[in-house]
Amino acid sequence: MLHINTIEGQLSAKGLKIALVASRFNDIIVDRLIGGAVDYLSRHGLERENMTIVRIPGAFELPLVCQKLAQNGRYDGIVALGAVIRGATPHFDFVANEAAKGLAQVSLASGVPIGFGLLTTENIEQAVERAGSKAGNKGVDAAAAMLETIRVLEQL
Repeated sequence: MLHINTIEGQLSAKGLKIALVASRFNDIIVDRLIGGAVDYLSRHGLERENMTIVRIPGAFELPLVCQKLAQNGRYDGIVALGAVIRGATPHFDFVANEAAKGLAQVSLASGVPIGFGLLTTENIEQAVERAGSKAGNKGVDAAAAMLETIRVLEQL
């Protein structure tokens, strides 16, 4: 049998510095995402003094703020958290698309892993489901993906 070299990230946050960037818009949802991400990172060894939470107005501002944090070199990873809920106008599409595109561009350009915790839902019920009820907590998922990516990149 052939040996296949496999690189995987360990889920230890010890020694890291992490920024969480969270929108205030739809804060009843986003606060639950923050809680999930903070709990996850703490349980995986991140000390509270190595965590910074940056609150911003909305999802559209996520890429710019994440870019500034990625450029300053103080953080090993960033978790971007927000909730865009569809309304009666096309505003949802513009905000969701530009925020997602911008976060991907920031991560690629900077090399800093960004956990994508931006909910894009059709209604408030779907947002609640993804912020800690039956669909899990996407803040946890974003923190886990960011953490594993940091640890994979260390090995490449």
